[in-house]
Amino acid sequence: MIGDRVVKIARIGLIVPAGNTTFEPDFASVTPNGVTLHAHRVYGSGKHKVECEEAIDEVNAGVREASRVLSMTKPKAIAYGFTTATFYRGVEHAREMVRTIEGISGAIGVVPSLAILEALAFFKAKKISIATPYPAWNNQVLIKFFRETDIEVLRLEGDIRPAEEAIQSPMWDQVPEAILEFTINSCHSKADVLLLPCTAWRSFEVVEQIENKLGIPVVTANQAAIWKTFRELGIKYVINNHGTLLKS
Repeated sequence: MIGDRVVKIARIGLIVPAGNTTFEPDFASVTPNGVTLHAHRVYGSGKHKVECEEAIDEVNAGVREASRVLSMTKPKAIAYGFTTATFYRGVEHAREMVRTIEGISGAIGVVPSLAILEALAFFKAKKISIATPYPAWNNQVLIKFFRETDIEVLRLEGDIRPAEEAIQSPMWDQVPEAILEFTINSCHSKADVLLLPCTAWRSFEVVEQIENKLGIPVVTANQAAIWKTFRELGIKYVINNHGTLLKS
């Protein structure tokens, strides 16, 4: 017992896209004493100007090496902090990524897309609204991913600019105040849960405020990954100010 936090001493590995500066801070902000984080970055060739299947394939090719390197820290879990990279080829591909991480590292593997599905199941959500910082391609493959589940997407609002324009000032660089305004105005009134994917988006910082405005649970990619990782490791304490999920 450390204060009001019941912890198991553990190491958590994080696989992080090279340009993502949000996944690690979000994890670190709620990680209890006795648990340490150890990150390895992955990246592609840089020849693709926008996210696409080929670009993400290149980044995912680094997951095997990242898992091997992180295994040297003897982590109990490894979380991959790239949401699109774990839903763009469907549910079974996401499961295969988990098996790859676990097979190489010997640690529990966590990926955002599957953690999101577990979080939605926790809330017994059947109808969801989605707000994303993504341009069209990411949103299209996200919708396709959910078609493999029994969850109905009532609405998806994202970045309507052409991808080549959007990448110059991506929405995932928004400050939390802008995310708050965008998301509360995007949510469908009949949604059971509002989903905010993208591990680079600073939505984790305003989950509580969004929930207070909408009156329904909000699930973000980082929140779900943290929740799943901590549950797998038996880390049990109430995390305030980051939504209903982390208070469970």
